[in-house]
Amino acid sequence: MGILSWIIFGALAGWVASMIVGRNDQMGCLANIVVGIIGAVVGGWIMSIFGGSGVTGFNLISFIVAVIGAVVFLGVLNLLFGRRR
Repeated sequence: MGILSWIIFGALAGWVASMIVGRNDQMGCLANIVVGIIGAVVGGWIMSIFGGSGVTGFNLISFIVAVIGAVVFLGVLNLLFGRRR
């Protein structure tokens, strides 16, 4: 995937993950992009541990993997730094 695809993919995955975790009102567009890209990496790593394929392109399975990774990443951040209101 090219850089523009990663940005769009990251923004969508980060936005969906922030809504699942309940931090949507606290995150902006740039934070969603960063969380989504990190989530894609984390999700790909988690999937490789279980023998699956990670993020392989702009498709539904990769999107689900990226959202799961982003939710895990946001959950770890919530545990480490607490939930700020």
